[in-house]
Amino acid sequence: MKTRFTFSMLLALILFTPVQLTSAGEEKPQTESDIKTEAKDPLRLVLPPIIYAVPGIETSVYFDNVSLSINPANYVFDVHCNRGHLQQERWTYTPDEKEIGDYKFTLNVIDQNNEIIASQDSRLRVVPTAAGKDKPVSILMIGDSLTHNSIYPRHVRQLSQNFQGPHLKLIGSHNPNKEDGVQHEGYGGWTAVRFATHFNDNARQGHYRERGSPFLYAGEDGKPKLDFPRYCKEFNDGKAPDLVTIFLGPNDVYSATDETIGERTDTMMNHLEILVKMIHDFSPKTRIGLMLPVPPAATQDAFGTTNGRGQTRWQYKRNQHYVVEQMSKKFGDQTDQQIFLVPTHINLDCAHNYPAVKVPWNAQTTEDTLRQNNAVHPAASGYQQIGDSMFCWIKEVSNQDKAK
Repeated sequence: MKTRFTFSMLLALILFTPVQLTSAGEEKPQTESDIKTEAKDPLRLVLPPIIYAVPGIETSVYFDNVSLSINPANYVFDVHCNRGHLQQERWTYTPDEKEIGDYKFTLNVIDQNNEIIASQDSRLRVVPTAAGKDKPVSILMIGDSLTHNSIYPRHVRQLSQNFQGPHLKLIGSHNPNKEDGVQHEGYGGWTAVRFATHFNDNARQGHYRERGSPFLYAGEDGKPKLDFPRYCKEFNDGKAPDLVTIFLGPNDVYSATDETIGERTDTMMNHLEILVKMIHDFSPKTRIGLMLPVPPAATQDAFGTTNGRGQTRWQYKRNQHYVVEQMSKKFGDQTDQQIFLVPTHINLDCAHNYPAVKVPWNAQTTEDTLRQNNAVHPAASGYQQIGDSMFCWIKEVSNQDKAK
C-alpha cells in the first residue's frame, strides 16, 4: 500500500505540475518564482512610475489600457488616491492650480470573490501651469503614421501657446500637411529599424515612402552613417534639440505572435538604443521621451477593415502590452541619463476616440450600429489625448529646469 500511494502521488505531481516550453519546443517545469509572479499579477498591470498632470488638462487612466484581459468588465478596478474620480472604465482628473504636488496612486484589481488579485503603485504629479513659461524649447518628434498625420504635434504646439509655454519650436524635414510650424520626422509604416539603418539618397526630401532615414548621410567613403550633428546643422541651426520624442511600435510588432513577439521587441529596442545613442553622443543634455505605444481600438470590428486585417484585436493588444512592459523594464529607470518614458498608453479612450462608422447590423435589417473601422489610428480626439499626455510630460521636464 505504501508503495502504491507513493507512486500515485508521484503521478499526480507529474500530471499537474505547470510546464513551459523551451526555445527548442521541449517542455520544462515552471519554476516556483514563475508561478508566484503569475499569481501575484495575472493581469500584468503596467502603470507608469509617475502620472503627469497639468491644471486645466484632463488626465485619465483607462483600466483596459494598463491591464491585460479579454474582458476587463469581469473585474473591479479600485483606485486609491485623494484626487480625481473613479468611474466605470477609468480614473480621471482635471486638477486646478491649488493642487500642485505629488499624490500617492494605487490601483487594486478585485475579482468576483472580492479578493485583490493585482495591485500596483504609482505617483500622481500635478505640475504648475507656469512651468516653462515663456521659455523657448526646440523639440524633434520621431515616429510612424501616428506622428505623420501631424494631429498630436499640432495639438501639443497649440497647448504650448495656450498655456504660455514653453514656446515650442518643432524641428524636422517632414511637413506633410504644409502647416506652418508643424514639422517633424514622422512617416507612415516606419519602424525603429528603418530610422536606424535605411539609407536612401532621397532622405529628407521627396515622397515619404521613398525616403531613407533623415539621420543617415553618406560619409567620405560613400558608406552611410548616422550623423545627428549634420542633421541638426540642416534643421536647427547646428544646435541639438532640447527635447526629442520617439513614438514607434505598431509597425515593429503588429503581425507578431506569442512565439515571435520577444524577438521582434528585442529588435525594436536595440534600434531604439541606437537612436538614443546617436542623439546623446552629440548632446548628452537633450531629454529623450520614449512614448509608450498606445493600445488599439477597443473592438474586433476595427480589425476587420483594411487598416486591421491579418490580425486579431486580442493578439495585437497582447503585442502592444508586451512592448510597454519591456520598454518599462529597459528604460524605466534612466531619468538621470535624460531618458524618460512618456505614459501615452494610459490616457487614450480606445472605445470612443477611434474612428467608427454607422452601418446596418446585417443585410436584412434597417437598424444601424456604430462599428469601429481603424485598428491602430485614433480619431482626432484620440490624437489630442496623446498630445495631452505628451504636453504634461513637457511641462514636467520644464519644471525640473526651474527646480535647478
